[in-house]
Amino acid sequence: MSTKADQKVPELDFDTPALKRHRKVRALKDRGASVGIAIGGSSVILAVLLICFYLMYEVAPLFSGASIEQKGSYSLPVEESGKSLYLTSEEQTEIGFRVAENGDMIYFNIADGSVIENVGNPLGQPTAFALESDTSRMMAFAYADGRVLVAKQNYKTTYPDGVRLITPSIEYPYGVEGIQVADFAPRQLSIRDNDERLTLAVIGDQQAQVVRLNKEVNFITEEVELTEARTEIPFVEGTRALLISGDQRYLYVADVNGVMSEFDIRDLADVTTKDEIDLIKGDAQLVSLRYLLGQSSVMVADSSGRVSQWFNVRDENNVEHLTYIRDVQHPTGLVDMAMEHRRKGFATLDDRGVVSIFNATSSRQVVDERVSDDTARMISFAPRANGLLLEDSKGLHFFDVDNEHPEVSWSSIWGKVWYEGYQEPTYTWQSSAANNDFEPKYSLMPLAFGTIKAAFYAMLMAVPLAICGAIYTAYFMAAPLRRKIKPIIELMEALPTVILGFLAGLFFAPFLEENLAAAFSILIVLPVGILLFSFIWSRMPAGIRWMVPEGWQPLLLIPVIVLLGWFCVAMSPVIELNFFDGNIRGFITNDLGITFDQRNALVVGFAMGFAVIPTIFSITEDAIFSVPKALTQGSLALGATYWQTMTRVVLPTASPGIFSAIMIGMGRAVGETMIVLMATGNTPIMDFNIFEGMRTLAANLAVEVPESEVGSSHYRILFLAAFVLFVFTFVVNTIAETVRQHLRKKYGSL
Repeated sequence: MSTKADQKVPELDFDTPALKRHRKVRALKDRGASVGIAIGGSSVILAVLLICFYLMYEVAPLFSGASIEQKGSYSLPVEESGKSLYLTSEEQTEIGFRVAENGDMIYFNIADGSVIENVGNPLGQPTAFALESDTSRMMAFAYADGRVLVAKQNYKTTYPDGVRLITPSIEYPYGVEGIQVADFAPRQLSIRDNDERLTLAVIGDQQAQVVRLNKEVNFITEEVELTEARTEIPFVEGTRALLISGDQRYLYVADVNGVMSEFDIRDLADVTTKDEIDLIKGDAQLVSLRYLLGQSSVMVADSSGRVSQWFNVRDENNVEHLTYIRDVQHPTGLVDMAMEHRRKGFATLDDRGVVSIFNATSSRQVVDERVSDDTARMISFAPRANGLLLEDSKGLHFFDVDNEHPEVSWSSIWGKVWYEGYQEPTYTWQSSAANNDFEPKYSLMPLAFGTIKAAFYAMLMAVPLAICGAIYTAYFMAAPLRRKIKPIIELMEALPTVILGFLAGLFFAPFLEENLAAAFSILIVLPVGILLFSFIWSRMPAGIRWMVPEGWQPLLLIPVIVLLGWFCVAMSPVIELNFFDGNIRGFITNDLGITFDQRNALVVGFAMGFAVIPTIFSITEDAIFSVPKALTQGSLALGATYWQTMTRVVLPTASPGIFSAIMIGMGRAVGETMIVLMATGNTPIMDFNIFEGMRTLAANLAVEVPESEVGSSHYRILFLAAFVLFVFTFVVNTIAETVRQHLRKKYGSL
């Protein structure tokens, strides 16, 4: 017989054809997986970068400067009529219009300066000229006999043979014979007209007069009947400018040194001198006094190159005073100033032929370019601000202007701005309004603040509940119960946020308002009730306590929580009646001075917190459950209690995962759209009050992007908001990853 030593040990051959093929296939799979993972990861990074670059591409034009390019130059149309008193053009910048010194009204072709029509002044040589506004196209001429003629440009557009034809004409809405305003020759004239009245103010060599024509419609003939009222006003020596306010309440008379007298002309039978204001600093002289679009802001240009903005602000006694707001500085002395017809912009012209274009709201200078080598006299904007007419000693020059986004600057986006009609500088977002004189308000501060506010209150609710629930589920709960509870909570994440927003806005918000006392009492009653029940349960006989398996005790709290919640809601009217005189909302508003809105941050905190809880809970629970059991068992074996083991071993070890859960939940809260949109009132205000709403960046994008005009300032500002949201998320994730790596390094050795 052979022994075991004589038996031959079989040899293992690792180079058989089958094993070689297996190794080649495995190596091929490894390389394929590596390449696929690399391509997938690179694609994600590339996609994120492309999104970032696209947002920057859409935002970049907001901060690019404007440009001005000369398109035509020619001698003054009908040059023998004298210098221009007024220059403008029609909508399409095809036909120009100028009022000459002798009163002629001349239409000309902007491209080559050829005369289209020369309308002679019906009453001859004027002694004064005034423009009502660029948008109304109404103007007035004063004559030596004290009459005032009101004229208006008119343009009729037809399309014979499919070709656009613009036919200009002059209308005289108050008759060609003029209105007898004074018995002296006016040297200064101002006009203001609306549907209810026409007001004219004139100043002569030693006298000043105001005439008002009130308009009433005859119900029988349906004709407009004029009722005249007139009065003399104090004469201002050396008057340089005369201006009637847009609402025809005030008359501003400024002398050559910039000292302006303000008269209250609401009642012509009792005209009073309201204020006397020094508009100019130093020894400069007044160059121009004009209204900005909307006739709220008075723009004052002086010979030193300073242009200041003034508008009425109410004081503590609710009395309006013309108040200095801001100014811009042109390098040298000015000779003229022109207002944009449809935006809060203006242009200045100095004696060197340098044109500067500014925006009043943003205080931004977009153009500063010398466009004339001769003695410049006058400039004027085209109605769309895409063209500029300039008159100098050689004639007229027409320029194309590319100035798309002057109302946007870093200061107007992130700083306080003093808007027309406001009592002080504010952060305001208001991108549209019903009237054409609207001043866009593009401050992103309320939206960024609202985003942080919504995320804060959502996390304030979600983080304690989610983390504490995850700790108990992963560490204390019985395994069979954990296998049922965890999927149920994670299933909550599948609930569409639009449903949560719908329920929060239409059901929970009014319910919370009606049971506000219950909402506050439950914060006290519920914790105390749970602790009291736990204490009573711990003192129950062991036979009763052993009837519930270890780790299943949380199920006993369900009826307790439901009962306590019902009790608080049922007692809400009693609490409100006995402690708040039956009106807790009135107590909050009137006694505490806290504004209360039905859809507020408290509603958002509950609704968005409910949406964020599953995310934080799931990641935190996995992080705690993944802590090696050996660490827990070793700690318990060394005599530590369950609580000590959890706080000193389990939580530090799981802290990177817990922190990641919080940051991911915060990212979810920051980017949430529908809940905030439907449950907050969507008001862009900066107030951390939990009883007021907010508007977030994401909700604002959802509301306004579909309505914005492509390529407009509003459109690009919304892309800037998206970019800010992108950067905010990137910064939060970067900080989260940095802290997570630090925690992982610190506690990884446990």
